[in-house]
Amino acid sequence: MKKVIFGITSLTVGGAEKTLIDIIEKIEKEYKITVFTLYGKGEFEKSLPKNIELKTLYKKSYNELSKLSKIIISLRLLLFRKQIYDKYIKNDYDTEIAFLEGPITRLFSVKNKKTKKIAWVHTDISKIFGNSIKSKLKTIINKDIYNNYDKIVLVSKNSLKKFKEINPQIEDEKLEIIHNYINKEKVMEKAEEDIKLPFKKDGVNIVCVGRLVDAKAYDRLIRIHARLVKDNIKHYIYVIGNGPLQNELKQQIEKEKVENTFYLLGEKENPYVYIKNADYFCLLSYFEGYPMVLEEAKILDKFIITNTAAKEVVENYEKSIVLENNEEAIYEGLKNVIENKEKYEEKDTIKKEYNNDDIIKKIKAIIG
Repeated sequence: MKKVIFGITSLTVGGAEKTLIDIIEKIEKEYKITVFTLYGKGEFEKSLPKNIELKTLYKKSYNELSKLSKIIISLRLLLFRKQIYDKYIKNDYDTEIAFLEGPITRLFSVKNKKTKKIAWVHTDISKIFGNSIKSKLKTIINKDIYNNYDKIVLVSKNSLKKFKEINPQIEDEKLEIIHNYINKEKVMEKAEEDIKLPFKKDGVNIVCVGRLVDAKAYDRLIRIHARLVKDNIKHYIYVIGNGPLQNELKQQIEKEKVENTFYLLGEKENPYVYIKNADYFCLLSYFEGYPMVLEEAKILDKFIITNTAAKEVVENYEKSIVLENNEEAIYEGLKNVIENKEKYEEKDTIKKEYNNDDIIKKIKAIIG
């Protein structure tokens, strides 16, 4: 039985983390699997099958660390990655998989001729680090580290395109698109759970799911929502997820005086009940990779409001509207779907089957 190690920053609630758990559940009987995380106390740790070994570099969660500790750890991961790799990761693994961009990919890039190395890219690599000098240095460093991988998996056509723009030195033979794997049976089953929901009857209820980070553009959505409220467009927005911008977004909600119409619900173990029972599902990020939450919304046959950052996911899905990725277009688009709810409720689509088996076959093939 081949030995495989997956590396990820942590097993907190998130799209890539959920995908990893679903993949492991599907292939665990065919490989001896270890999961390595930089930080501990992730909510999804308890979801790992019992026979999976979990290794963790730091037992605390990232949020529990002081600012100084975070700086020291970042420097340690950058300057002493070979020592960390040799002590915690190097073993007789047949395949090592860095399942997320950033520090875990840098760490797993340490050369080891005895193992096959795979990197997973879940987003637009050209934007993930931002535009600061520190971010530009990270992009330069990452160009070198990807050279050390035998295979690089991109989750969408757009992710592949952006990756090639940043890393033209990587041969096409190393690159492969594999969409995120989702356990659709689990999604549909959880969507039927009996949970008390906060939705209001006097307006349109819109649900968003995603970490509270810059890329998800919740700051823009709050501004647009406030404009719509001032224009007497009756609707409510519920955001499921936690993240570093939580306090900042709460302050913005208070400043805009929309505390009674825009809700940050925090993390939910079962977001699918909220998605299924909302009037619309919404994802309006500044940039995206291949957001699995849109696939989950499609599995639940929901009407989706998104923008050009995620248009690839809703191609040929009729119960969706794709808006231009700017504030005015999103304002007009939301106003349209809220005011014309009856028209959009009439939309139907031939439900396209989400093909789990093909994705798992591709994953097994690259693991070897």
